[in-house]
Amino acid sequence: MQDASNEAGLLSNGVNLQPSYFHGGDVDLGWSLMKAYPKIRTVRIEIEPGQEKNGRRWIAEAKAHGYTVIATYHKHKAIMSDDPTELIAAGEWWKSHYLTLGGGGFFVNLMNEWGSHSIGVSAFAAAYNQAIALVREIYSGPIIIDCPGGGQGTTLLAAAVEGRDGMGITDSNIILSAHFYPHGYNGVKKKRSQIDDLDDLENTGKPCIIGEFGDDPAIQGETNWSAIIDYARSKGWPVLGWAWNGDGGKMNMISPQFQPFDAVATKQYHISNHFVTIYNRL
Repeated sequence: MQDASNEAGLLSNGVNLQPSYFHGGDVDLGWSLMKAYPKIRTVRIEIEPGQEKNGRRWIAEAKAHGYTVIATYHKHKAIMSDDPTELIAAGEWWKSHYLTLGGGGFFVNLMNEWGSHSIGVSAFAAAYNQAIALVREIYSGPIIIDCPGGGQGTTLLAAAVEGRDGMGITDSNIILSAHFYPHGYNGVKKKRSQIDDLDDLENTGKPCIIGEFGDDPAIQGETNWSAIIDYARSKGWPVLGWAWNGDGGKMNMISPQFQPFDAVATKQYHISNHFVTIYNRL
């Protein structure tokens, strides 16, 4: 069995990268520009199934540049799905490809944003118990679990960890991850996301992070995501901004969009207005 070689406390603030959907994933990731901004210390890299070869390079490059890495199984068509077979498939993917991706030195984020706002607590916990058992066949380090409901369902995830509905997530070596944007919503409390939603996660006693955050100009919402991030930082939680690059819209910290990889030439990027919004929160 392989291990992460990192403890949860070594996660620091950073950014997300979503390179799978540009130039077939064979892209330059802009490391030379990132190195100029030292508050970025962790990178969360989302990997679509089928991008294992590119994913291995992405992870290796990030580690070579000194970044702590969170690798995330990201199936675009399964975001917010309540189908347990999708989460089990993620567990099987990790079992098959953890070694392919380098086999150590990074944190496993089991799946990006599985589960809707309306999934039952026991159903959520049961599916994660099955998927985690598969991952544990190859990896013994901390497993990051995203809140359901697009990463916003803090109350539901907390209930699943604590087993409030008769079944709980049984693995103890987990990190809880929430995502916050202007449209943030807590499906259990039936109201927009607020700073006290973070207390739900913290009260489980598990380490917590903000796996994604940002201000999407295309989304109208009343959630004060900035106050939530400030509150998370006051608790000492690592916070990871969306997105260094790969958003596909206006939430890229650098431009242009990911460029094709060149083993010889360094691609040039420059920071965007969105960069300032994110970097000031790190």
